[in-house]
Amino acid sequence: MKLKCLIVDDEPLAQRVLEKYISELPGLELKGKCSDAIEAMEVLQEQEVDLIFLDINMPRLSGINFLKTYKNPPMVVITTAYTEYALESYELNVLDYLKKPFSFERFLQSVQKAEERVKGGVEPQEADKDEREFIFVKANKKTINISLDSILYVEALGDYVKIFTKEGHVVTYQSLKGIERLLPSHKFYRIHKSYIVSLSKIKSIEGNMVHMEKSTIPIGNNYKQSFFQRIHPA
Repeated sequence: MKLKCLIVDDEPLAQRVLEKYISELPGLELKGKCSDAIEAMEVLQEQEVDLIFLDINMPRLSGINFLKTYKNPPMVVITTAYTEYALESYELNVLDYLKKPFSFERFLQSVQKAEERVKGGVEPQEADKDEREFIFVKANKKTINISLDSILYVEALGDYVKIFTKEGHVVTYQSLKGIERLLPSHKFYRIHKSYIVSLSKIKSIEGNMVHMEKSTIPIGNNYKQSFFQRIHPA
């Protein structure tokens, strides 16, 4: 299985070097190149990415701030000309830190770390996902604890998601894919490109619509077959 990679760097030369290195390894597949972190967020909502090569000093949003705001990103290798961010980046659980200019051999070491992590199984932050009873999300300059049992469904709103609970709703800067990584799959299921539902909160299903306690949610055509297989296993 190839690791799907994304380059996030505002320097054309750095992009070309990384693109060349990636092309020389059959186990890597380049899914895109971005000149800043905002563009990367858009790509990550549309593409499956396993490994990001991320610069730090970029316009609009730095690589460090990108990591702080993006919950559960893919594996990340920092690529920068500066060393002063090393400690902070490792605190953000980056896979490796490459100081520019770096050789192909040093690049290969980072890729090997990524391959070893994948072979090792589940990502560390997801290891206890099935036993988790709550999640933490940032909203209104606070970190909020949300009980999984209280969640009815989650709706994508561009770069944000709206988490509907028994008590109300919470809007957080997060992708639906990122929230999906946090939620245990035996309790929650994505039924549409814009919706994840709590399976235990479904009241009934009629045609292409799922009826929740106070809402009706469409089932996307691309999700319908897998969803019905999920609720009606052979």
